[in-house]
Amino acid sequence: MLIRRCLRLLKFILSPCMQVQTQIRSKETDKKRAFLTMEELKQVPDDTNVYKSIGKTFVLEKKATLMNEQENKFKDSETSITALQSSKEYLEKQIAEVENNLRELLQQDPGLARQIMSMNV
Repeated sequence: MLIRRCLRLLKFILSPCMQVQTQIRSKETDKKRAFLTMEELKQVPDDTNVYKSIGKTFVLEKKATLMNEQENKFKDSETSITALQSSKEYLEKQIAEVENNLRELLQQDPGLARQIMSMNV
């Protein structure tokens, strides 16, 4: 049945959309962490010993090396967020299209609303 297919399609699209939103939040957290780390490193004199955390171990690194790593993480996060935003927009358009199709079907036959309410999809 067409309604059942539309509802399954809607569920099929909603799951990746939620996953993309979770990935965006994760990348935004990474971006913020990299930004805050860069801000703290800027306040430290160049000749200060700076340590990088690798698991449970701390390794001595040059400040410039850590700054470059954080800048790269920041840029990578921005790039990923941009790509994920476009994916999210595409999925949201698909969701809106399916919702519009369902609305049109329900307007054509009001009895379908009762069928939908009684369905286990």
